[in-house]
Amino acid sequence: MSLAKLLNEQQQRLESLITLLETERQLLVPADIDGEALADIARQKQELLERLEATETLRQRVQQRLGYAEGLTGAREAAREADCLAAWERTLERTREAERLNALNGQLVALRMEQNKRLLDVIHQAAEKTLYGASGRVGAQPGRLNTSV
Repeated sequence: MSLAKLLNEQQQRLESLITLLETERQLLVPADIDGEALADIARQKQELLERLEATETLRQRVQQRLGYAEGLTGAREAAREADCLAAWERTLERTREAERLNALNGQLVALRMEQNKRLLDVIHQAAEKTLYGASGRVGAQPGRLNTSV
């Protein structure tokens, strides 16, 4: 397989990954999160990442087999000599965009987790302050209004 075809394949998969990451971000923003949709996206992302990794491994093998140095320097040289430097640079650009979106989504997940933790802490504190009397009714609490009639 030619380097140009491998880069084209990587770009297509990166575009699919970016689309999934954008969809994931949209699902993480609202207060009511669709867990099933997020789980489906996670599964799709995993599949795409596995295919991207396989393509990248193949690209690196081809690069080494053709005698180019390992790493970005060898990859750039191989792409330049194969007349597909623009495709290589586009692949790098889309990879950086996928990384940026993934980091943003990770921050959104961390924010949601912190919000949920604070909410649970408030609920636990409220539950600990609730004192029931012998009648099974909640007694008056300091700082609270007694609304029983």
